[in-house]
Amino acid sequence: MKKPAASRPERLASGLVEAIDFHGIAALRLRVPSGASAVVSALGAQVLSWISADGRERLFLSERARFDGSVPIRGGIPVCFPQFAGLGKLPKHGFVRTRRWEESGRSTGKDYAMASFAIGDDAETRKLWPHAFRAEITVNLENNRLDVELAVDNTSDAPLAFTAALHSYLRVTEVEDVGLEGLYGHEYRDAARGDRIVKDTGTRLAFEGETDRIYHGVKRPLLLNAGNLSLGIDQEGFPDVVVWNPWVERCAALADMAPSDWRHLLCVEAAVARQPVTLAAGEGWYGRQSLVPV
Repeated sequence: MKKPAASRPERLASGLVEAIDFHGIAALRLRVPSGASAVVSALGAQVLSWISADGRERLFLSERARFDGSVPIRGGIPVCFPQFAGLGKLPKHGFVRTRRWEESGRSTGKDYAMASFAIGDDAETRKLWPHAFRAEITVNLENNRLDVELAVDNTSDAPLAFTAALHSYLRVTEVEDVGLEGLYGHEYRDAARGDRIVKDTGTRLAFEGETDRIYHGVKRPLLLNAGNLSLGIDQEGFPDVVVWNPWVERCAALADMAPSDWRHLLCVEAAVARQPVTLAAGEGWYGRQSLVPV
């Protein structure tokens, strides 16, 4: 008896954006002819998956992540705004990670797919942060590249200031075997060592324990050497780079991570942390992170 033909992935003539259900939340899946795909959630405007053209998942997403909005989704590319970390009086990393964003646009072409989500102030946000604003995340997937852009507009009649980050959880096979290049000569604030300021003097950053650093004034591209998951990392508009791995003890204390998850992730985040962005009434700002398999 002849066996049925194996199903094959749909071959696309151009990019495609489609609505899907992802762990019970509304999301968009972006696909391009190379076979690359990405998933962007309406909850937090968070990229939750990026599979490159070689079929490899490039983002870490915890199997214990919660998708009900009660806590931020652990993994992918969370959006930190209008505060990064605990650098202020707002909740850690701001308040947009657990709020629903509205789709604001989509576009496709021969070798790309793009989708945007936006959020603005309301009565609840103004209780925490008394400013009128509009923030928009745009995700652009190309055949061998992912770009994530955060744009912020001050829609009030008074100045506002914020810090922010794209908190990218990059998937690695074994963090102790990877290296990050491009940070030589930069000063960083070492949150894992009492917030002391240190100058990086090595050409390759290796990982042998808890890492929580904010590098300042980074202008050149970075290279994550991680075997089959190696990436070129670049950013525009964001002056700082955050490098984070919780290591054994801190990972074990996080309810939404498995005890061994620290081995399989490295956060390399595009951030504005040391010096807040100040926008006059009517002004706007944007920053972008680009990820390219190498």
